Amino acid sequence: MRIARGDGVALARALVQTDSRNPTLVPGGPGEGDVARLLCSVLQEWGFHAELMPASPGRPNVVARIGKPGGRSLMFNGHLDVVGVEDMMHAPFDAHEEHGRIYGRGASDMKGGVAAMCAAAARASDSLGDGEIIVAAVVDEEYESLGTRELVRSGIRADAAIVTEPTRLAIMPAHRGFAWYDVQLTGRAAHGSRYDIGRDAILHAGLVLAEIGVLDTEILGSRPQHALLGRPSIHASLIEGGTGMSTYPERCSIKLERRTLPGERPESIHAEVEAACERARRRRPELDATVRVLLVQASSDVSTSAPIVRALHHALESCDEEVRIAGMSAWTDAAILNEAGIPSICFGPGDMSLAHAAEEYIEVDEIRRATDVLVRLATEWCASGEDAWHS
Repeated sequence: MRIARGDGVALARALVQTDSRNPTLVPGGPGEGDVARLLCSVLQEWGFHAELMPASPGRPNVVARIGKPGGRSLMFNGHLDVVGVEDMMHAPFDAHEEHGRIYGRGASDMKGGVAAMCAAAARASDSLGDGEIIVAAVVDEEYESLGTRELVRSGIRADAAIVTEPTRLAIMPAHRGFAWYDVQLTGRAAHGSRYDIGRDAILHAGLVLAEIGVLDTEILGSRPQHALLGRPSIHASLIEGGTGMSTYPERCSIKLERRTLPGERPESIHAEVEAACERARRRRPELDATVRVLLVQASSDVSTSAPIVRALHHALESCDEEVRIAGMSAWTDAAILNEAGIPSICFGPGDMSLAHAAEEYIEVDEIRRATDVLVRLATEWCASGEDAWHS
């Protein structure tokens, strides 16, 4: 597909038109292979050294470089996978443009951002001095982040990174992490008339849920807040149990999600859930609850005075854009990059409130403005001396 070099809007349309539903989330989804091959081809035509790097069978990352290796480096990171399209209000992959908006699944989350970062890297390439831009378009961010995990496992590093998630052009240096738990309640099955021998696992789940409510509102709600992220939280996501109206339920499963702040330790968070179960057990000594960890993703936190934040602040000012610093509402791959020692923040076009929504679109003008800011950032970051943003 021929796309003019540095045309982020045309690239965004092409990416949205390519179905890349995450096959782990959407049974039968095609995955990121087609869109990765498309993007890799475009970047090669634009003069990048671009290649497909397997992250999972049939699901490759795109890693592209431009500039001089060994100099000051900046990574642009974004994901290529999208979620399902059920109940969408418009065609999910037409990339229909109307009233200055491109409509489609992934337009805001986050193919508009991927297009902007690629266009910016191309446009900045002649002004990088001895520096280098690394473009990493990855798979599976919507589920387990296999793409960025493989990226860092393979040893790819940069002096800083911008994850072009939708932020409405705000600088977002921090986001919460999360932990998922499964609490299994075990009762004793019996006929509904046999209160003397039946033990109600669902009733016991209700006692645990009441204590989870106390944990959320009273315990977590009273803790000091993060300047950008507010307080930690916990909520019940799913519940399942019982076999029939006339049977005491033998089992009940509660799925919990705990949103975490920087500095919170997984073992302490697990202990909070165990303590909630123990408080419920004091009310019903026969209550039998087992807590199992399903998934833990770290939070992300970069100081607002960090060099990459200050550099992006300057780039926004240079482009006559308003400078806004806020916390990211969703989890992103920035956490993985930060854990690998790459200072990483979120900045990109699009609105996170439209992610996964029945109506998803991105403002064309935001793609262009984000591209302009990223060009300025890349030019100044990569061409500057090592200590330019440390003063």
